[in-house]
Amino acid sequence: MPEYKTLGFIGLGVMGEPICRNLVKKSGKRVLAFDLSAEPLARLKADGAAIAASIADVIKQSGLLFLCLPSAKHVRAVFEGDGILKNVRSGQVVVDLGTSSVSQTRDFAKQLQAKGASWADAPIARTRQAAQDGTLSVMVGTTASLYADVEPLIRCFATDVTHCGDVGAGQVTKILNNMVLFETVNALSEAVAVAKHNGVDPKLLLDTLSKGSADSFALRNHGMKAIVPGNYPERAFSTEYALKDLSYALELASDAGIRIRGAELIGTVLQEAIDAGSGDHYFPVIAKHIGGR
Repeated sequence: MPEYKTLGFIGLGVMGEPICRNLVKKSGKRVLAFDLSAEPLARLKADGAAIAASIADVIKQSGLLFLCLPSAKHVRAVFEGDGILKNVRSGQVVVDLGTSSVSQTRDFAKQLQAKGASWADAPIARTRQAAQDGTLSVMVGTTASLYADVEPLIRCFATDVTHCGDVGAGQVTKILNNMVLFETVNALSEAVAVAKHNGVDPKLLLDTLSKGSADSFALRNHGMKAIVPGNYPERAFSTEYALKDLSYALELASDAGIRIRGAELIGTVLQEAIDAGSGDHYFPVIAKHIGGR
């Protein structure tokens, strides 16, 4: 494994900050962080991270750079201008932890390859608590040799790390994970709405379903912890972000000439919740609109 004396980290949001903190504590490397917000930078500095002056500063000083950004648009902003493509060096590695467009991911990988550098997609799954605990699931798209190099670093913040194939395969896998999750949460929302209108307690319903063939991670987490108590905070995985991720699945299906009608339906449901003012709220808020509460 290359030494990577300094790890760069750009994007210290809800997931990025705890992931970066785990790298500081467990990697044994110098971690150089950057974000547009001062608060997480101050907290990470107190925990031992070095603070970069700019995006270009992180790229110039790091051997391996992690990105944890909200969308493909944000990744493109860091890639272009006085960013990754301009400042990258031969032998440098960029690992994108966000969920992003597959076509953009493969395009960026080609552009880095032409400069002797490498791009790996490694989108993260599971909750904010998992990010804090270092128990995320990560789906990696890269060569077998680069996967062997980056896996030990990813295991600083993840307990399940899967090599899904070449560049882009991690994104495909994560995008489809989220598509299935959104469709499952929609089914749970519909079940709870119908149960309530027929005098069955939603908590009892989901407790009972968890003992049978309808059990799922989504039921035990999104159903029990969000839909039943009506808990849809901001600064969680928002309806806007859910629709963004779903759009990547619809793009993949369209490119393949496949009609995915369940995904199309949940896209409509998510858009209706956004139009009703719930775009910034945790995406199981769709239950509020389905159930009329």
